[in-house]
Parts: sequence; C-alpha cells; structure tokens
Amino acid sequence: MLAKVHCSAVQGIVAHPVEVEVNDGYGETLTVIVGLPDAAVRESRDRVTTALGNSGFKMPLGRTTINLAPADIRKEGPSFDLSIAIGMLAASEQIESNKLDRLMMIGELALTGAVRPVKGVLPIAIQARAMGLDGMLVPTDNAAEAAVVDGLKIYPIANLREAAAFLEGREEIEPKQIDIAKLFAVQDIDGPDFADVKGQESVKRALEIAAAGGHNLLMIGPPGTGKSMLAKRLPGILPPLTLDEALEVTRVHSIVGQLQSGQALVTQRPFRAPHHTVSDAGLLGGNINPTPGEISLAHNGVLFLDELPEFKRNVLETMRQPLEEGSVTISRAAGSMTFPSAFMLIAAMNPTPDGKMPGESSSSPREIQNYLGRISGPLLDRVDLHVEVPQVKFQEITAKRDGEPSAAIRERVIAARQLQEKRFDGNVRLTCNARMQAREIKQHCQLGDEPKNLLRMAMSELNLSARAYDRILKVSRTIADLAGADEITSEHLSETLQYRTLDRQLWG
Repeated sequence: MLAKVHCSAVQGIVAHPVEVEVNDGYGETLTVIVGLPDAAVRESRDRVTTALGNSGFKMPLGRTTINLAPADIRKEGPSFDLSIAIGMLAASEQIESNKLDRLMMIGELALTGAVRPVKGVLPIAIQARAMGLDGMLVPTDNAAEAAVVDGLKIYPIANLREAAAFLEGREEIEPKQIDIAKLFAVQDIDGPDFADVKGQESVKRALEIAAAGGHNLLMIGPPGTGKSMLAKRLPGILPPLTLDEALEVTRVHSIVGQLQSGQALVTQRPFRAPHHTVSDAGLLGGNINPTPGEISLAHNGVLFLDELPEFKRNVLETMRQPLEEGSVTISRAAGSMTFPSAFMLIAAMNPTPDGKMPGESSSSPREIQNYLGRISGPLLDRVDLHVEVPQVKFQEITAKRDGEPSAAIRERVIAARQLQEKRFDGNVRLTCNARMQAREIKQHCQLGDEPKNLLRMAMSELNLSARAYDRILKVSRTIADLAGADEITSEHLSETLQYRTLDRQLWG
C-alpha cells in the first residue's frame, strides 16, 4: 500500500514542502530511503524502525521504499522521523486516518518512540499555512514556537503512540494557544541599565542618537573607560520589536537551534558579541550548507565588536555589503542562500596598541599607523558616529547620584522612532533613518542656506567622502527627530560633525 505524508525541508531561512511517500511492497525485508537525503536522514531508517517496535507496532515486512519528493531538494536533519514513521504505519495498514493529507508532521524520534524537538519549526509552520493545511503535528517543546503562526492548528506530540491515536481519532489533543500580546508585555527589567554608568555623558548621548536612528557607532578610548559596559546597555534603550521583526528574528534563531525549550518568540532585540578570533564564515555564515552567522543572529538588534583592530581585516571587510544592504548572500557548492542582516554595528577599540591616546603612547608612529590601518577607510565610512570615550574622573566615579536610567532614554528614542515611522508612511523597508537611501535622503533631509554652507566647509576641511555626506545628513535628521524639529538646523548639523572628526584626527 502507498501512503503520503506532508513534511518540509528548510534551506536558508525558507521552508520547502516535501512529500514523504512510503510504499509497502513484497520481497526481502528492507527499508530504503531515496530523494537526496543526507546522513542524518538516512540514519532515520534505524531510529524509526526501532521506535516502531518499542511503541508496540509491528515491523513492516517486505521492501519498504521511502521517497522524499521532490528529489532535487537536499533533505537534512532528523526532522523527517515522525512523518516517515506515520507513513510506514499507514502504508502497512496499522493505522487508518483521513487526516494525513491535511496535516504536516515534524519531529525527531527517540528509540523509545518519544518525539524530540527539532530546528526550523517556525519557517516550516509558515510554509504549512501557505500550503493551506489545517495544522501541524510538532514536538511538545516546539509547539509554542509554531503556535505564533495564525490560522494553523498546532498539535503538540509527546510520542509516536500519541500521534497514531490522534490521527485515528482515538485521542483528542488540544491545539497549542499562544497569547502574543502577553509575550511582548514581558520585559527584561533586570537587564543592564545606563543608571549604573558614571560619567561619559557625551558617549551616552551618542548612543541615544544611534538608537534613535539605527546608526552604526565606533567608540575609541583607553582600556577601562567603560566601552563594553556602555555597549551592553544599548539594547535597553532600543524600541521594542514589532511582531513582524520578532518573527524575522525568531526564524533565524530557530533554524540554528538557538531557541530555548518551549520558547515561542524572540521578543527582545538580539545582542551579539563575537570574539575577535571569529572567522568570516562564523561572522557572515557559511559552512558546506550555508547557515546564518553572527550578523544574521544580530538581525534587528546589535552586533558588538570589541577590540575592533584585533579582528582579521578580511573578516571585517566582508561586512561592507551587509552594512549597506541589510542582507548577506552566501554562495557555496550546495547553493546560494540569502540571510537578513539589518543590524546596528557598535564597535570599540583602543586608540593605540598600548591603549593610550596618541600623544601619550609609547608606541612608535609606524606602530600606531599599522594598528589603525587594520580598519579600512571604506569600512569607517559605513560607521555613522565616531566618539571618544575618555577616562572617567574621580569625582564622577565617587558621585552618589546615579545617571539617567535607560527607561527615560528609551522614551525619547521611541518618540523619535515614531516620527520616523510616520514620515516613512508604513514603508516596511524603512524602519529607521539609517536605512534611508538616496531618494529618501533627498526628500527628508533638506538643508537651508546656513546649514548647507556649514556642511560645505566641513566636507572640504575634513576631506569627507560622498558616503560620509549621506551619513551626516541621516544622523542630523535623527538629532532633529530627538529634538522634535521638522527641519535640520545648523545646531543639529554641528553636533553631527562632532562625530565625524575623531576618525580624521586618528586616521587622517
């Protein structure tokens, strides 16, 4: 007898429908899996047959052929176990069900018949809804993740016997329900707060501007001045994720298996801080079969690169395209995959190899130049704000008064983002000022005669590039938004130019 069961294969962050065809034939007892399976899928033959026996079902006799169609899509991982097992039970007539053509089934089988969680359930659930299916059978630990997809019934399955009983109608399973509003209502109140930071008011202001407009920022200062401490507090002042943004972030984290057991959505903006020894594949993504890297795991959040010059130059240069386009395409022999990478780059570095400012350093000018030369000009041009982080004064360290709390800063950031949302009129591509392109800059960043003359002088004296010109206008627009101003004034522009001079003093 021939049975068909719906399943799915994930490539990149997109799921593709797969039909599991199981034919129970005659001849020597043998189970064969075809349809471009990888090693983990081929091993499912032994897992499934053992799980069937330990769950009280009969082992199929004769030749059992399992085809994973279409055959031109590579099938990876153990997520096909449950659908293969149900297909074998239906083909051998050990279960009878009229639900097989309306449900998708995902899950790894233990030898006992228990259903274990798998990666990539969210994109698979999205695909199941697009196919018009009624629901999904998923591992219990993955049920919350899949249940965020509206219009699809999610049935949590603990073991193979439970799945068989449900399909035959002998047991009822309540679909998993998720209150999305409740998920977003939970905030990380114990996270790092700017109130803990003594002094560094100018750096806090720069971080507020960066958060309000989604801008990239570079902090330059000696060790011990609080660069890492400040960067770790940035997510606390960023606006909350929208549902669409949360789904994008969760999809990426789902396919790399970084969701916690029972977690439905990633509701906090990601903060990724890879070590400076990270490879280009680790940062961008890669391997034989392309998977997301750190820049995609930081999508809609923050990528923090501490000790920036210590990163390999070729690794840093690979970020130039993602910083501009908000996505990264990885090409390998197995195919090309595009992953989202709309992140805020926050970097920190020492001004010289020994950590001191150039006038105080014991390093030679050549050593300092070689150290700074590890960061290319084109990469620096893609950083909107450059800010010096000075040593904290003793009076500031011992001051009893706390700094301004993150909650107060966040209110101003959210107000600025709301102005931008209104300005861009629901354009899903434009969520903040940093993502404006030439057309939007021309439309929303008009300058009067006085600020235009000021910018002309600054461009000439600082020898800034055309890319830097665009970024100055975008940052000025953000500063104006924080002030609630309709037009960019010379005051807004002057503050922006302060964040473009430090790099010229060091690299010029």
